[in-house]
Amino acid sequence: MAVLGLLGKKIGMVQVIQDDGRVVGCTVLEVGPCPITQIRTPQRDGYAAVQVGFGSIPERKANKPERGHTGSNGPLRHLAEFPADDYDALSVGQTLTAAEIFSVGDRVDVQGVGKGKGFQGGVKRHHFAGGPKTHGQSDRHRAPGSIGAGSTPGRVLKGTRMAGRMGGKTASAVNLEVVRVQAERGLIFVNGSVPGASTGLIRIRQTKRQKRRSPA
Repeated sequence: MAVLGLLGKKIGMVQVIQDDGRVVGCTVLEVGPCPITQIRTPQRDGYAAVQVGFGSIPERKANKPERGHTGSNGPLRHLAEFPADDYDALSVGQTLTAAEIFSVGDRVDVQGVGKGKGFQGGVKRHHFAGGPKTHGQSDRHRAPGSIGAGSTPGRVLKGTRMAGRMGGKTASAVNLEVVRVQAERGLIFVNGSVPGASTGLIRIRQTKRQKRRSPA
């Protein structure tokens, strides 16, 4: 393992039966192959990182700088940078696969863009309880209620939870366990759910969280 993360896409969710008979809900991720397009160095860029690409686009839809940057790998749809623990073992043009970076038992962080829900009210967006259901209330069932006082402060405070656009934001699922790796298909099964819709772009990397100490 040299690079600490890769790009991929979310496939969907399945159930995996463990060796001990437990049924685990897992998200299937198609990770890589990701060619290395650039290696950042502190001398030239001020920091160290490895830039990788994922997904291809037609040659006619890429401009000359994009074609020149990706070289023989062809135009790539997505680019991202990840840290590495051994930059000397990497070179531009090298292709990284899921099985080279991740193995069963690893803990990973997965980042994606959540599903956009559009304009939603307070009950759905912020889990408000709504108004009374009886005693003459006919149109207050999903109303937000009071949004501030009258003369003092005489305005609606910034950050007040109200109706508005919901979802469509970057979110992360952290410290997920890699349950299964299918190297020939580039698939990784991680325990639990992952933000985003099926076929959505995800970033997966070794977790930043420290392993918990086992109780004495």
